[in-house]
Amino acid sequence: MVDVAKWVDSTVRRRTANASGDDDARRAQVVQAAVDAIEEGGVGVGMGQIAERVGIPRPNVYRHFASKEQLDAEVARFAATELIRRVRPSFARSGTPVEVVRGLIAPCVAWAAEHPHLFRFLAAQQQTKALHRARLGRTRLLSEIVEAARAYLSETPLSADPPEGVLVGVMGMVDASIIWWFDHHDESQEQLVDRLTRQVSAVLVGTLAQYGLVVPDDMVFRSAADT
Repeated sequence: MVDVAKWVDSTVRRRTANASGDDDARRAQVVQAAVDAIEEGGVGVGMGQIAERVGIPRPNVYRHFASKEQLDAEVARFAATELIRRVRPSFARSGTPVEVVRGLIAPCVAWAAEHPHLFRFLAAQQQTKALHRARLGRTRLLSEIVEAARAYLSETPLSADPPEGVLVGVMGMVDASIIWWFDHHDESQEQLVDRLTRQVSAVLVGTLAQYGLVVPDDMVFRSAADT
């Protein structure tokens, strides 16, 4: 079971400073129940199931979340935060393009394998207009990837910022490949990481070439945070 109480305490409490401690605790319980229900049963979890897990009438859930959409947004924030936490240590890893990319892909796939329903939920939520407007979860991950890419490129002749559109496309490819793997298991987890590493590396190296930076296979990228 994923423990969200501490996370809710540090994020939701700041937005509900005037709420009582009991309200904060109950809100944390609702988010915990939603996460657990998704982890166990998949993305099609209803408010009734969540309320039953908390042990309250379904209408009482709406005292803490105005809508299912708002609760979904909170669960997505949590899931994205957990995914970022898993991947973040690799943002300062030095190595060849393939080594750097693999360092990001492997923990992402590992987290998804541990939390397949939560990963599906997060990927699906990125498509909703509400979450897109709110610029949640995956956008924060994208921002961190852009910053990491900028740090790697700071030691190269390339002065332009990394193209976010390309990174968004790469992230979409990774999401789609992981979900396909969930559904078909036509390769091992290690094979999936290897394939995604090759594909993502090819896209990123090709993009750098368009900017005039030819990247040999043995070129070592060093993050500014690793120097």
